[in-house]
Order: sequence, then C-alpha cells, then structure tokens
Amino acid sequence: MESLQAKAIIKVLEVLDKLRINYVVGGSFASSLYGNSRLTNDIDIIVAIRLAHAGNLAKELEVEFYIDEESIKRAIRLGKTFNAIHFESSFKIDFFVAQDGGLQEKELERRQLITLDTKPQVTFYAASPEDIILAKLDWYRKGGCVSTQQWNDIAGVIKVQQERLDIEYLKQWAQELGVSDLLVRALEEATVE
Repeated sequence: MESLQAKAIIKVLEVLDKLRINYVVGGSFASSLYGNSRLTNDIDIIVAIRLAHAGNLAKELEVEFYIDEESIKRAIRLGKTFNAIHFESSFKIDFFVAQDGGLQEKELERRQLITLDTKPQVTFYAASPEDIILAKLDWYRKGGCVSTQQWNDIAGVIKVQQERLDIEYLKQWAQELGVSDLLVRALEEATVE
C-alpha cells in the first residue's frame, strides 16, 4: 500500500473511532487480507451511521478530503452510499450505510480486529472471510456474473481460508442472498488442486 493511501485510510479509521461510529472494512481491501493480495483504487467501509454523525464526520475530514455533509445526510436517509476523496492521493473511501437486518448487519456483528504490521501499525475492524465471500458473490451476481476480478477475489479467499471457513454460515447466507449456486461453484473451483 502506498504511503499516501495508508495515510488516507488511517485518518478515516481514526475519525470513525473518535466519533464512535461502528464500521467494518470490506471489499477488495479486506479480501486481500484473507486471500490474494492486490492493489485497489478505493476502500469500502460499511458504517452504522446516524444523521447526528453527519456534521461531525464532514468537519473531521474536510481538511484532507473532499466530503459533503449533505451527501452524507442524503445517504443516511436513503440507505445509500457516500464517499470521501483524499486530496493528496485521490484515493476514494466508499461508505456504505448499514441496513438493519441482512448481511451488512451481520458483517458489523462478526467483524474482526485486524492489525497490519506497517509503519505506523494500523488496527481496524475488517469483515470476516465468510462475509467477504458472501458480499462478493452478491456483487458478482448483481454485476451480471462477468467480473473476473470479483471471482478471483472470492476464489482467493476460499483457497487461503478453506480450513477455517464456517461452511454452514456460508450456505445459510448464500441461500438468503440468492447466490447458493455461485457458492457451490466457487467452493468446487477453489478446492480443486
């Protein structure tokens, strides 16, 4: 990870902790922690954020990021996404407003504390390997099942984590998300030697 990107991520995580906004890092950044490492142009963070947080979040980040308080409020009201773009690096932080019920709520409940041995050391909450697989399967389906990168991320997490995965949890949520067929295919492909 480039130092400017690391600086952007660290700042956002510090602000979320300071404001006591529950979060979980997901997406390709998190899949790289559990599977095949790869570069990404952004970071996805699920946040349990309320309207009362919007002004403080914007104020804390506005010196180093392009961020709009009204966009945050609109995303919270509609259950959508908002983002912040780091001025120095153009690195983008995508914030996904957590929805009650469903996978995002589970991701927040099951998040894992991760420490990266970088300078400075970074400690943050990341989605579990199972939740990364499920979220990426869901995105893969919604994207028309054409993203090779999403599929490679899924396969990478399964290959590296296969002995530690909670298969029953995966099956339950895959059925809930309507991606059971994709899960079966991914498990079969990833475990073939």
